[in-house]
Amino acid sequence: MRDDISYQVLVNDEEQYSLWPLDNEVPAGWRAVGKQGSKQECMSYVDEVWTDMRPRSLREQMAANS
Repeated sequence: MRDDISYQVLVNDEEQYSLWPLDNEVPAGWRAVGKQGSKQECMSYVDEVWTDMRPRSLREQMAANS
């Protein structure tokens, strides 16, 4: 991952996050969350918001089984 380009933060239906080059088309199954900037700015954002690394479907399954 290059440090000299702008990135955007993407999220998928399982609420997993990824950094993606701003100039590249968003891949199928992902959507932009609106955060853009340097690699470090985007990584800091992901660190703040992605506090539970488990996929959404697993969290829901575990909650239903409790």
